Formats: sequence, structure tokens, C-alpha cells
Amino acid sequence: MRNQALIGVGIFIFGLFMAWELGGKIVDNDVSWIAFVALACIAFFVAIKILRNWRLGFYSFLIWLLFEDLVRKYLGNNMAIYFAKDVLVGLTYIALFVDIRRGRAATFRPPFLFFFYLFLWLGVVQVFNSNSPNILYGLMGAKIYFFYVPLMFVSYALIRNDEDLRKFLVVNAVLAAVISSLGIAQAVLGNTFLNPTVLAPDLRDLGDLDKVSPLTNQILSLPTAVFVSTGRFAYYLIVSVILVMGSAGYLLLYTKHGRKLVYVAFALVLSATLFSGSRGAVVYVVASVLVLAVGFLWGAPWRFRQAHRMVKAIRRSFIVGALGLAAILLLFPDQAGSRLAFYTETLSPNSSAYEGQKRAWAYPLMNLELAFTNNNWVLGNGIGTASLGGQYVARFTGSPPLNIWVEEGYGLLIIEMGIVAPFVWLLWTGALVFTGWRVLLRLRQTRLFPIGCAILWYVFLLLYPLTFGGMVPYQNFVTNAYLWLLVGILFRLPDLLAQTPDPGIVGSQEGSGRGGLQF
Repeated sequence: MRNQALIGVGIFIFGLFMAWELGGKIVDNDVSWIAFVALACIAFFVAIKILRNWRLGFYSFLIWLLFEDLVRKYLGNNMAIYFAKDVLVGLTYIALFVDIRRGRAATFRPPFLFFFYLFLWLGVVQVFNSNSPNILYGLMGAKIYFFYVPLMFVSYALIRNDEDLRKFLVVNAVLAAVISSLGIAQAVLGNTFLNPTVLAPDLRDLGDLDKVSPLTNQILSLPTAVFVSTGRFAYYLIVSVILVMGSAGYLLLYTKHGRKLVYVAFALVLSATLFSGSRGAVVYVVASVLVLAVGFLWGAPWRFRQAHRMVKAIRRSFIVGALGLAAILLLFPDQAGSRLAFYTETLSPNSSAYEGQKRAWAYPLMNLELAFTNNNWVLGNGIGTASLGGQYVARFTGSPPLNIWVEEGYGLLIIEMGIVAPFVWLLWTGALVFTGWRVLLRLRQTRLFPIGCAILWYVFLLLYPLTFGGMVPYQNFVTNAYLWLLVGILFRLPDLLAQTPDPGIVGSQEGSGRGGLQF
């Protein structure tokens, strides 16, 4: 109490100083500085909330993860904003650790951890690779590969029961619907929507791109939605359609709450995929829908006479998706037609401009061979030297870019961490998929099988087919974060089944009034 007067005077002086500075910035029309200070104040209060409630911190991190690029575009690609999500998730890690030590949060030992430790050890050693021009490359690479791994412990502790799982899935469906809607709007209105008048030089080549159909010469703009690049938007659509379809199957077996919202999100994500202009997104989304449909039927609860619910979920998903695509074609025939022309002309085997075989097989193999032309392919050049963000390290250190990147995942691992890296990668990813498959077998013919099947399919898709095409999908912070948080949920599902065994839960929540999203 004796220091209250001193504290009050200090706050008063600080307030006058901030008012003076703010007035000067308003006169100079420096909006970016004002926005940056406002974000800093918001971040300060959010940080305090996170340390008190890490569950709120997780959802704050998830929302910021998806919308960070939008803020960064309008504030000139400020790197302080780029690392804001890492601060948020770091505080979440700390708060969760405190709760675990106090016995207030659950934890587990991942069964694939020993094999992952081998890859982690290799990555840490490669931070200090003598072939690396600067240790900053190694620190950045270690951050890209490993910083979001603890998210699996966060999501494991987050999902305590079916209601927590439902809330998480509904929140993701809402986010997917919003982002997909913005992507569709940008594809229709042009890249001036959701982009500043002048993009930062580093973002200009990523956020303002067009493609031309090779035979009919139709121009289509590539939307970025809330992200800085079309590629990040395309990867987000892939994980979204998988997660939303898994959510639809799970909710149909568990509760009525959130079903309609999930179906709407599914239709919007499919429509956004059509408008994305990304052939990879279209191929992987179509493949995922077909694989999950077959998987859901295989794991349906036939013995409890509830399989008709799964058939209904698949049928509704296809009907809603078809209606959504039909509506898009009717409302925006020109924009949708140019994209359909691009897909059919480049993906149809009967087309003279067919590129499917080249892009899916020949081109990645050529890049894999290029990796062996690098002088340091035996021991590698160091983790991070060919990763995303290398241009920022080069600019910070004042050195020229390394330009040793190849567009094939295993080849990039060889360039960064040597010839042993792909084998260690296959070892730990194989252990993850195998142990995840064993978990999925335990969930078969239960309400939790659809979401478990969707998660395992995403894990396999990211770590194998997408990695063969390039390491960018794994290094991308959005898809990487979703990988690890979904891994934690997958290994948590058997505990949820033990709490409320089937078939008692099936249909028992139909009249439940617990529909709010409370954290």
C-alpha cells in the first residue's frame, strides 16, 4: 500500500507518454504503428489469460495460427508478428506443464517416441553441422521441424471427454467455413480483396498469382484467403476436408449438436478447393473423400445395428458437397469454368496438355536425383539450410541465399541432414503410422472410428505422399501444427471409449441440451 502512490504516478506518466506518441502517429497517419501497439497490448492480456488457463491458450493459438498471415500482410510482413504464434504456444506449453506437475492434466508416453527421438537427435546434431554457413539456419530448422511436437501432449490433455472433442471439432468446422468462404470470395472478386494495395516484396510473388489453362487460354487467379500464399491455402483445404468429414461421421453417431454446421463447412471447403486453382489440392481432396468413405463403411458399427448411421453420414456428405458445387457453378459460371478447364486440360490422360504423371512421379524423382549433385549429400549442409524461411536468415546475416533447395521431400532431407536422414524419417513415421493403426483397430465399430480414421489418413497423407512431393507441407506451420495436435487426439480416443463404451452412447445424446462452446 505504501507504493500505491508511486505506482499511480508512474502509470500516469506512462499514459501521458503513450498519448503523446499516439497523437503524433495519428497526425502522421502511421496506421501500421498504431495497429502494432494495439496487437501488443492484446497479446499482453492474452498471455496473462493463457498462463491462468492453458485451454483458452490453445484455442487462442489455433485461431491466431490461421489468421496470423492476414495480419502480417497488412503490417508489411513484420517478423515480430510471424513469431507471435510461437509465443502463444510456448506459454501454453508452460501452463500445461504446471498443471501436469500439479496433477490437474493428463499426459501419456507416445509409443513411437523412441524412433522419433532418433530423428530429433539427428536434427539437433545437424544444428552444429560444419557445412552450415551460420548457426541461425540450424536454430530456424530445429524450430520448423520440432517446435510444434509438444502440441500432441496439449491436445491429449485438452480432450477429456466426448464433449471436449465435439467442441474442438465444431470450432475447427467454423474456422474452415469462414476461411473457405473468404477464399471463394477472393477467387470471385480478385486478389485485391483481402490483400493490401501494396504487398511486401517477400509476399508479392506468393499472394498475387494467376494461371492460364494451356489449351483454352483461360486466366484464373489463385486465391490465398487469409494466408500469404496460395500453397498454404491449398494445404489448409486438404486438412480441413479430412477433419470436417471425420467430424460429420463422429457427430452422426454421437449427437445432433453441430451436425448441420459441419455439413455446411464440408460444402464450403469443397467449393473452395474447386476455386483454389491447385491441382494437388483437388487430387488429394477427391482421394481423401473416397478413401474416408470406404474406411467409414469398413469400420462402421455393424454389430450394434448402427451402420445405417454411417451410410447416412456418407450419403449426406456427398449430397451436400454436390449441392454446394452445383450452387457455385450456377452462381459463378465464368470463375468456376476457367478452373474446371484448367483441371481437365492438365489432369485428364486424354488431354494433349496432361501433366499428371510428370508432376506426381517424374518431377519428384528428378529432384531427388538433383539432391545427389550437392557436394555435401553424405553428411548434409545442416538442418534449416534448405527449409522455408532461409531467405530471412540470409537477409539477417547479410549473406547471399544458399539456393540448394530441391522440390522433393527425401531429397531435401539428404541436402540438409545427409544420406541417413530419409531412413530415419521412414523409421519414425512408420512407427507413428503403425501404432496409430493399432489404435484405430481398437476403435472399429464405435462412434470414435470416423474421426480416428480421418486423423490417421491425414497423418499418412502428410508424412508419405505429400512428403514425396516436397518437404514444404511438413514444414508449413499450419499443416505441421495440425499434424501434432491430431496425433495427440488420436491416442486419446481409446480413453474416451473406456469412459463411455458403445453402444450405450449411440443415440443417448440426441436430446442433450449441452450445445454451447465453453472453454
